[in-house]
Amino acid sequence: MRFVFTRRAFLLSGAAAYCARRAFAQQEPVFSTEVKVVNVLATVRDRKGAIVTSLGQDDFSIVEDTHPQTVRYFARETDLPLTIGLMVDTSASQRRVLDAERGASFRFLDQVLREDKDQVFIMQFDSAVQLRQALTSSRRQLNDALSYVDTETESQLRLQNGGGTLLYDAVAKASNEIMKGRQGRKALILLTDGVDFGSYGTPDQAIAAAQRADTLVFSILYSDPGAYGFLGGPDGRGVLERISSETGGGFFEVSKKRTIDQIFADLEAELRSQYNLGYVSDQPVRISEFRALHVTVKQKGLLVQARRRYWAQR
Repeated sequence: MRFVFTRRAFLLSGAAAYCARRAFAQQEPVFSTEVKVVNVLATVRDRKGAIVTSLGQDDFSIVEDTHPQTVRYFARETDLPLTIGLMVDTSASQRRVLDAERGASFRFLDQVLREDKDQVFIMQFDSAVQLRQALTSSRRQLNDALSYVDTETESQLRLQNGGGTLLYDAVAKASNEIMKGRQGRKALILLTDGVDFGSYGTPDQAIAAAQRADTLVFSILYSDPGAYGFLGGPDGRGVLERISSETGGGFFEVSKKRTIDQIFADLEAELRSQYNLGYVSDQPVRISEFRALHVTVKQKGLLVQARRRYWAQR
């Protein structure tokens, strides 16, 4: 009888354990779907513009909307895979600067690209948006594709009634169709004078597309002073600064004092000096929406470059 009692007790305890495991298994998927890590890439500079790389996790603070968050994950992360979209303005206003852009672009990619980790695509935009090279890790393919990046011919311009510059549509297309499905660090690099003619979309829509795709946009303003005639043309600086600022990227301008090669060297240094911050929001996602982000550091006199909002997906 003692054996029977012990066996019965064992069976009962086993049944209880089974029920407990089953209840836990039923709860586990609910828990895992609720835990969504928000990743934020940040660059920190001092007052002179020099990049600061010595900060730790406790130096950062993140506020989502008006709610302070706890930074749970932190790394000075340059080993994460990097996806780059090189976006080249090939409208008529860029004709005289395009050779310099092509050469500097390949030298930059040759330095930055790690063929075992990173991928790059090349897209050009004028009166149309064209993918010149799909995602690849091959320097040879990228070099070949860059040689075909060119402005529209005179006959094409006549057919297009003078051409166009679909800048905003290009940013949205690259974000929605390529970047949205990628993991790791993602950056679009715009080579343009910032002037848009003919896009169906707006700057707001371009920014929103990049933010939904968790993609930084780095703008390089490269303008030909004589492209629009003696009186000059529209100024694209403001819109490029805004696109870059709101997505967490940087803005650069080619000038006599700062060549495009120097700018690409600065951009390479920035991509290698980012902080990767992660947190789990304490605010449940009841509807899909944009949420504001504000990243700061405790040390005075330092400026943080990071995206200003993210897409909270239900």
